[in-house]
Amino acid sequence: MSAAVIAGIDEAGRGCLAGPVVAAACIFDRAMFKKQKLPRITDSKQMTPEEREVAFLFLTEQCAYGVGEADAGTIDAIGILGATEAAMHQALAELMNTITPTYLLIDGRDHFWFDIPHSSIIRGDQSEDSIAAASILAKVTRDRLMTSYDTEFPGYSFGDHKGYGTPQHFEILQRNGPCPLHRKTFLRRISTVPV
Repeated sequence: MSAAVIAGIDEAGRGCLAGPVVAAACIFDRAMFKKQKLPRITDSKQMTPEEREVAFLFLTEQCAYGVGEADAGTIDAIGILGATEAAMHQALAELMNTITPTYLLIDGRDHFWFDIPHSSIIRGDQSEDSIAAASILAKVTRDRLMTSYDTEFPGYSFGDHKGYGTPQHFEILQRNGPCPLHRKTFLRRISTVPV
């Protein structure tokens, strides 16, 4: 009987006011790297940007993975849950160009649909290495993307706040109003932000 091939799936940017939601799927098993010194692989939110970059480089060089995204327009059209699932399916499809997993571990409590057997695990990015690896891939990919938007949308400081609802971001929204990267359905819930 062949061994199970487990892929972890996680997303980044689900709660942001601007930019895409990015998902990653990754096959990562510490046992595959017994003789190698591994970088820190854990919940990306518990890592420094420098640690995430080191881990990202290792994962992209050593592991099978895929990344997907759903932009603000998609989020506004089908909702954040639907957009998150769409990004996860893109990530899985990209991973499957290399290898097809036999089981999926998905971070969180939501129950998404996949053809492959799967489980949702609350705080899975803290307990499952493959989900933690996916969280790093999704977070670094999204952070780099948001930083790249500083050229296209100067004055919004996306490289600083990455689209999250920080005081700086709210101040910029008050001053400049939203740009095409903003999720209109999210902004409508905030009475102080012009839409």
